[in-house]
Amino acid sequence: MFDFIRTHQRLMQLILLILVVPSFVFLGISGYSFVTADPAVVEIGKASVSRNEFVQAQRNQLQQMQESSQGRFDPALLDNPQARQALLDQLVDRKLQIAVATQNRFSVSDGALRRAIAAMPQLQVDGQFSPDRYHEVLASYGMTPRDFEASQRAELALGRVLDPVRDTAGLPLPVLDGLKRALTEERTVRRRVFKAEDYIQGIQVPDQDIQAWYGGHQDELRLPDQVAADYLVLDEAAARASVPTLEEAQLKDYYEQNKSRYVVPARVSVSHILVKLPAGASDDVAKTALTKAQGIASRARTEPADFADLARKESQDAGTAHDGGRLGWIQRGTLPLDMEQAVFALKQGEISDPVKGPDGYHVFMADQVQPEQGESFEQARTKVEDEVRRQLAAESYADMATKLTSLVYDNPSSLDPAAKDLGLSIRQAGGIARDRLLTADEAGKDAASASEDAAILGDVRVRQALFSTQVLTDKQNSGVIEISPDTMVVVRVRDMTPAHVMTLDQVRDQIRKRLVGERALAAAVAEGEKVLAGLQAQPSTEGFENPVTASRLNPADLSDEVLETAFSIKADKTLPAFSGVTLTPSGYVIIQVEKIQPGTTSAPALAGLGQQMARLWGGVEREAVLVELRQQLGVKVTDEGRKLIEQGDVSPN
Repeated sequence: MFDFIRTHQRLMQLILLILVVPSFVFLGISGYSFVTADPAVVEIGKASVSRNEFVQAQRNQLQQMQESSQGRFDPALLDNPQARQALLDQLVDRKLQIAVATQNRFSVSDGALRRAIAAMPQLQVDGQFSPDRYHEVLASYGMTPRDFEASQRAELALGRVLDPVRDTAGLPLPVLDGLKRALTEERTVRRRVFKAEDYIQGIQVPDQDIQAWYGGHQDELRLPDQVAADYLVLDEAAARASVPTLEEAQLKDYYEQNKSRYVVPARVSVSHILVKLPAGASDDVAKTALTKAQGIASRARTEPADFADLARKESQDAGTAHDGGRLGWIQRGTLPLDMEQAVFALKQGEISDPVKGPDGYHVFMADQVQPEQGESFEQARTKVEDEVRRQLAAESYADMATKLTSLVYDNPSSLDPAAKDLGLSIRQAGGIARDRLLTADEAGKDAASASEDAAILGDVRVRQALFSTQVLTDKQNSGVIEISPDTMVVVRVRDMTPAHVMTLDQVRDQIRKRLVGERALAAAVAEGEKVLAGLQAQPSTEGFENPVTASRLNPADLSDEVLETAFSIKADKTLPAFSGVTLTPSGYVIIQVEKIQPGTTSAPALAGLGQQMARLWGGVEREAVLVELRQQLGVKVTDEGRKLIEQGDVSPN
């Protein structure tokens, strides 16, 4: 129930609406009149929806769907009377609002317009309206502020027709309280299941029954037009296969160049004490500094545990002295060579002799020592080869993709040249229909649905290509179809099978299995209903599962059918009460309700129920107003409109 409520919430801001509404919103209220030369599909009082308007709206709808799905949207989903009727209803509803807004001279003040635009999140920076952002967004859509503001003024004026109906809708408190009670009421339920599979044993289906079922279900057994295809797939695996054998030296070079990925280098966590030596100091000054450093090193070796205290007192490195001289972890290549050699020669806890550096004499202590860790080349060889091959395959893929496109274009009537040049195998699969991949039972052992390439061949763009005039009628290759960044496919039709009814021999086993299942289900239902009749006369819990407590809000593990049946039992009925439900095709379930009690209507899950129901109710009232407007203004679908809804756009253009 809550999923249904959520689907009726507004999901887009007005800025997105601008991109999809008909172009007449830019004309303002005063421009809401139309004179069209093409036939009307719907007459609305003095106005109408023309054929061209409908066709253009349909094209815009398809384009938006294709763009939002990155080309994966199947146009067949819109090519049916239901979808065409829904789109026409939207156009009619808009014309109705235009008529009311025009008749009542609805308008919007400049202040209201400014407030509406300033409130759009897309035009804000840090929660505040930004003029720069405003102009940037409009420029990206090729719109001027004047056009945008005119369109928004028109949209706000149209909003005055139905928005007050929607926004003022409210659910009476007694109704809301009753709804909460209904959602939270708890029932303690037991189930007794009669599984259809338990009744299969011994069921026989005579051939005449199979033949009779076959004769009466021809439409159900009719398969659509289908093609068998030859195709080439260029993917990462194909690119990797094109990489030649790798030389050992090549792998070793890669290992050395990327050694840090396989080996953690040796490192030492060190502390130091610095005795500074001014630049250009005399030999005597240098000797004095060295002597002092030697003394510090001697004292440090006497009490290594007090090195940090000694550094605080004696070190002339102001940046580290207060921290006990800690320099942290040092790797090779960080220090000058002499200093590095001295540091990496130390064992943990050892103290170095004074080492001359650019700024004076350093006495180092190795706090921790970590030797080099990781894999040798021999240990990492498989990993190295895989990485090198992957990188080379990525380069090869780009080159192969370019060649594939060229070869397919240059040789439109065959896949052989591309296959031979690129080292690809021509694959084959059948059972590909316009709207789906047929099952293996329907299409046979080479069914595309059962192949490793089912996801590729089932892609809507592939199916569209196979049934295009170029591929199906002219027997040409398709263009290169990019399924994903690392997968491309080219297809051509090998054979086409028109729509037909499967033969009895093809479906005999399927029919037998189906009839066995139906009869086993019927037996389970018959047994369950018999037991139910006995329980209603003489209640018992024998054969029932352990009880569960469920509510409409928290159904526990009860299926929708079982839950609905349990709550269909009237609350004033004597308990325990029993009912049953058929679960096709699995069996029959007897439901025993042994306890009914009120739930907690203050549950957190119900916190927003009032607002959700108000929005839902507002939508219902809005639709009711539109129905009334249709009656008042006289909406009439013309013969042209009925033809368009049933057959679609069959005009040459």
